[in-house]
Formats: sequence, structure tokens, C-alpha cells
Amino acid sequence: MSPTTVTAPPVSVGRLSLVVKTARMYHEEGLLQPEIAERLNMTQSRVSRMLKEAARLGIVRTVVATPPGLYPELEQGVRTAFDLRDVVVTEAASDSEAGVLSSIGSAAASYLEGTLRSGERIGVTSRSASLFAMVDALGPVTTGGAEVVVQTLGAVGNPAMQVRATRLTDRLSQLTGGEPIYLPAPGVVTSKAVRDGLLLDPYIAEAVAAWRGLTLALVGIGSAKPSPLRASWGTALPQRDLDRLIKLGAVGDVCLNFFDAAGDLVDARLSDRVLGIGPDDLLAVPRRLGVAGGPGKVDAIRAAATGGWINVLITDHFTARRLVEGAGH
Repeated sequence: MSPTTVTAPPVSVGRLSLVVKTARMYHEEGLLQPEIAERLNMTQSRVSRMLKEAARLGIVRTVVATPPGLYPELEQGVRTAFDLRDVVVTEAASDSEAGVLSSIGSAAASYLEGTLRSGERIGVTSRSASLFAMVDALGPVTTGGAEVVVQTLGAVGNPAMQVRATRLTDRLSQLTGGEPIYLPAPGVVTSKAVRDGLLLDPYIAEAVAAWRGLTLALVGIGSAKPSPLRASWGTALPQRDLDRLIKLGAVGDVCLNFFDAAGDLVDARLSDRVLGIGPDDLLAVPRRLGVAGGPGKVDAIRAAATGGWINVLITDHFTARRLVEGAGH
């Protein structure tokens, strides 16, 4: 027995004329539904039904016109490919690390301003040119204030990085209204014994304890092969550690948690010497927002997204295209 097909009754010319007239009044003349009802001597509920019918019949079509410089299709492509919570793709001046830095910093600042909720507990990494660019572009947040802003990685690189790390945390706390919690320590030390001794310091212990209650982590995504820009800050790790990580397949890191191309953590006997948020605390943060771009970061970004180290990504359109083209390979 074949299924019965239900066909909608044809619309009379008279009714069709009324549907079109109602739609033109609403969409072209800008009249409100009560005004249309009064003019056409019908109830407001009937006007509403007419407008719905206009959409059903294809008389009114909704078209989203994307302004230049926005990339909703790319955003959806990256979000779907890596099962991310959200993606923002911004237009970059050029396809280079320096060329994308200002663009992704501004995009991250706008995103933070638009999505920050009152009472957020923010963690921020100290070694990220993208996050420095974000804070430089950020204005005072007025729609929702943070509760705390916590430094999630000790200073790494040359001595000036300790000052920059403190300033980054301080400036972000001022702009978001959160209480700053600093991590006055190096990011990497010589041994587990040294690290354990530093963890006894009350200021360091306060920061470590605060990592367990974060609602938002702002992170850069590092490449296992540092760019000239990052190299100018001083190496984060001794060369022997970098060589070991690369030999084990590491392609990138988030807060000195190194991972391979599949996004899996690489154990290079490093974690016992790092003063920074570890995998368990980082992956427990509901929003892990990575800000990164440039041709040298593509493999690291792909791995960070694949492994769940981030679930929100702010990047440039050159990088986004490479991520989509390489998805599944």
C-alpha cells in the first residue's frame, strides 16, 4: 500500500494578493503589525498568519548579506572540522606572523568584550604575542566584570619577560575589573625539587589554587619550532629539552603542555619542572580560547584543536583556509 501524499490546497488569487500586500507593508513600508491590521481591517493574529504564509510561499525570502572582511563560511568550516565551541576568523593584512598579529589581537579583544560574563574567573598565559596584541586592543569592559585574572604560566625566556608577564596580567585585570593574581616565578626550573620548593611560597600557591576554578582560559598556541618573534624573547626551554620534544613528535604547546600532531600530550620529563597550569586543570576550564595565526602555527593550531586543548579559536583567514583544507588528512 503506497503512502498518501498530502497536498496543500491552492491559494486563490485574491488571498495571494492580500498576502503580498501584507508582506509589502511590513517589510518594505516598515509598518508594524497593529498598523497593518488597522489599515486592512483584520485582526493582528491574522496579519501574523499572512506574514508566515508569505514566507512559506517564497514571497518573502530571508537573505543574510555578509559584509566584506567577514568569513562565516570559513568559521563554520573550521568549527565543524574540529568540533569547536566557536571560531572567529578575521581578515589579516598579510600571510605572515607579523601580518596577522594585529588583526587577531583586535578580533580577540572584540570577542572578549562581547562574550565576557559577570563574575568570570580568567586565566591568562604570559608568553603569547597574540594575547599581548589582544590586551593592547582591548578597551574597558563595561557589560560584565571579571572576578579574578590569574597568571597561568611563570615567566619564560629572557628576564624582561617577567616584567611583561606581570604587566599583561595587571592590564587585563584593570580592563575587566578582576582582581589580579600573579605567578611571581620562572616558568621552567632546573629540577622537581626546585619546583616543589617554589610551590610552598604563599603567592605562588595562591595562583596554583586559583587555576582550579577558572571559567575562561586565554591562551596562545606555541609551535615546537619557535618563530623569529618568539625567539627574540629568549628560548622558553633549554635546547636539549626542545630537541627531545621534537624527537618525540611534539608540534606545539599550550602553557608548555606539549602535544603531537594528534593532539596527544608528549611526555618529555618536563612537567615536573614547569610552573604553569597542567593538563588536568586546563582541560577542566569550560572555555579555552586560543588566539593564534600565521603559516608557522598551522600544525600547532590543528593539533591543539584536535586534542581539545582549545575549544574556541580566534585566527586569520589565511590560517583558517589551511586548517579547512588540511582537515582529515
